[in-house]
Amino acid sequence: MDEERETLQRIVSTLVNKNDEIHNFIDMLNHTISNVQVNSSNAISELDEEFDGLYSVLHEMKGSMANTIQQEEARKIQALQDQLSQCSRALESSEELLELAVQSLDIKNPVELLEASRQIKDSVTVASAFRLSLKPKVSDSMTHMMVDFALEKRMLQAVKFLPVPKAPEIDVAACLVADNCITISWRMPEEDSRIDHFVLEYRKTNFDGLPRLKGEQHWELVDYIKATQYTLSGLRFDTKYMNLRVQACNKAVAGEYSDPVTLETKAFVFSLDSTSSHLNLKVEDTYVEWDPTGGKGQEKIKGKENKNRSNTASPKRSTNSPRASARGSRDRFAGESYTVLGDTAVESGQHYWEVRAQKDCKSYSVGVTYRNPGKFDQLGKTNSSWCIHINNWLQTTFSAKHNNKAKTLDIPVPDRIGVYCDFDGGQLSFYNASSKALLHTFRTKFTQPLLPGFMIWCGGLTVTTGLQVPSAVKTLQKSENGLGGSTSSLNNVV
Repeated sequence: MDEERETLQRIVSTLVNKNDEIHNFIDMLNHTISNVQVNSSNAISELDEEFDGLYSVLHEMKGSMANTIQQEEARKIQALQDQLSQCSRALESSEELLELAVQSLDIKNPVELLEASRQIKDSVTVASAFRLSLKPKVSDSMTHMMVDFALEKRMLQAVKFLPVPKAPEIDVAACLVADNCITISWRMPEEDSRIDHFVLEYRKTNFDGLPRLKGEQHWELVDYIKATQYTLSGLRFDTKYMNLRVQACNKAVAGEYSDPVTLETKAFVFSLDSTSSHLNLKVEDTYVEWDPTGGKGQEKIKGKENKNRSNTASPKRSTNSPRASARGSRDRFAGESYTVLGDTAVESGQHYWEVRAQKDCKSYSVGVTYRNPGKFDQLGKTNSSWCIHINNWLQTTFSAKHNNKAKTLDIPVPDRIGVYCDFDGGQLSFYNASSKALLHTFRTKFTQPLLPGFMIWCGGLTVTTGLQVPSAVKTLQKSENGLGGSTSSLNNVV
């Protein structure tokens, strides 16, 4: 019995100590809650001072940050309130056990004392007071919610107006026009570390010198160029010149444009002449397509037009333009000469254009001819025309033709054919437009202006003009000419 009493006494002592700890912890929690409130208020006050110093720039941030502090305050208070509730319940239970243990000390009956001691012991074992953590889940510190805008204030005080970038200077000597690409280079008149990027503007024109304000095409724009050089690629040179200018930009403002430069974009440009093409050909600018119904029902209309046509030449026919003089007054091709010519003649210089045939094209020829061929003449079958011919009917044949003689070309037919004409050098070469591999070369002395010529049967051809002579072709020409040139038996006939 003494032993049980001694055990209960130890339990009472333990409970008293635990209750004292809980009381102290409750006081600490209450004090922590008070500190959280005070420190939160101080944090908001300091926040107000910081935001007052930043004026309206930081005004919108103030509410957000104050709300964060208040949420943190609420979170901490809630956590401490939860602990406070747990402690209050544990204390209430512990005090009940303490009272029961004290009353049990007065029990005289040993059996009853033993039973009471066992029950109290079991209750103490599972009592929540002994499972409590007597450490606050959160601290009363709110220093992580403090702000200091001293650095930001210094940054704002150091802010000045950004200088407007000066106009770049285009280095004309470093600019390059080749392979239907334009590489333009420029520099700043003085070092400017604030430059973020450059803007390049360009437009096509037929006028040399300074850009004109009226009657010109719109400027095309390339933005966010980081380097001081840029290459415009894949261009079609269907005008004589290109205007270019450059502008420097920093993060805030764009500077003045550079003095514009005008670069020559020399290339051979022509369209297909629908006025003299075969009636079975449908011609649209640089596209020609076989049309088996094209000539039906149109002969009467054509005859009526010829009857009503006056003997006075139209203004278009009387003009001296290259295209008008190239057209002349030819009759339409007829019979089996399914031919269409270009509307611009080659009279000098080196020129290049490309042709792509539809995959299902049965037969077509690509070449050149002197002006005014007969309406029944076929490319390569006269002494005034040169061409390569592709026949995909039944089996594929690939040949070079001139003066009704053919030379078989034992090479694959490319998807695109490049035509190179050196009028003054007396050379007509055909290339694989993709690989620039040489297909065939005619050598002769051209005595008359040349017109691009195309024959098509069952299919369509697309002609690409406005192309410069590719650098690869120029290199091959130098190499071939340096070796004296390779002439086939067909070329010797020329």
